[in-house]
Amino acid sequence: MKLSIVIPVYNERATLEELVSRVVAADVGMPREIVLVDDGSTDGTRDLYPKIVERWPGEEIHVQLQDRNQGKGAALREGFSRATGDIVLIQDADLEYDPHDYPKLLAPILEGKADVVYGSRFVGSEAKRVLFFWHMLGNRLLTLLSNALTNLNLTDMETCYKVFRSEVVRSLRLRSDGFTIEPELTAKVARGRWRIYEVGISYAGRDYSEGKKITWVDGLQALWAIFRFRFWD
Repeated sequence: MKLSIVIPVYNERATLEELVSRVVAADVGMPREIVLVDDGSTDGTRDLYPKIVERWPGEEIHVQLQDRNQGKGAALREGFSRATGDIVLIQDADLEYDPHDYPKLLAPILEGKADVVYGSRFVGSEAKRVLFFWHMLGNRLLTLLSNALTNLNLTDMETCYKVFRSEVVRSLRLRSDGFTIEPELTAKVARGRWRIYEVGISYAGRDYSEGKKITWVDGLQALWAIFRFRFWD
């Protein structure tokens, strides 16, 4: 078994090297590759990649530089196309999600119970930073609507941490360029009738002064995407 960790990156100069350090330190119990897809960063992030590859010569690290900023979905599609592992895990490039949670995310797949695992910020006893009420409410409303249309009972559809058997990823025809990749992945996994599990994770959310990018506009786009990928795509 081999794990592919796909990391979309956009303007994360302040956090990327520390994030890769945490990924490398995570005990996954199998060979792994780290697939970094830079989505047109302009803040100097691109200067870090040679240093990262040199710092961890024993790690299988692949870097793909997109020629322009296209969005998280486009970066993930590129990363999925380059992943060679039996299991594919999505990791954001900031420090909101902790690679320490990898073993619990991988466990349902390794035990043969799941094809897909979501890491939920809203269940479990792990530590979570207290931040924005309206973001939490928006996430819960989007998850509720997604559940109603997919007949799932997820608690956190918008979570970064989604883990797939490689067969699942290869079966998905993904179209989203931006953050609508989250409801698209959920709708298409549900349509495929794959076995989905959810586990509680820790969460250290950022505020906007720390680089958080998602806004209410992304929430409206996600709302439309829930309907689009349920009924028309």
